[in-house]
Amino acid sequence: MSEQVYNRIAVLRVERGVSRRQLAEALGVHYQTVGYLERGEYSASLHLALRIAEYFEVPVEVVFSTNPFPRIGTG
Repeated sequence: MSEQVYNRIAVLRVERGVSRRQLAEALGVHYQTVGYLERGEYSASLHLALRIAEYFEVPVEVVFSTNPFPRIGTG
């Protein structure tokens, strides 16, 4: 069973015109951490995941999933 966690952080950032640095500052993390999260090289703690969802004002399930999100433009 895979422990991969997928996320839509980059999509949400771009949709809202937020840079990695801006998001990192709002969350109190290094901007490289945001990049690691977006690329799946680092998994967010539950606390950080909830703070990211709160920042974007969406349920955590909109940002994170144990299943891959459908690619944009397909379906």
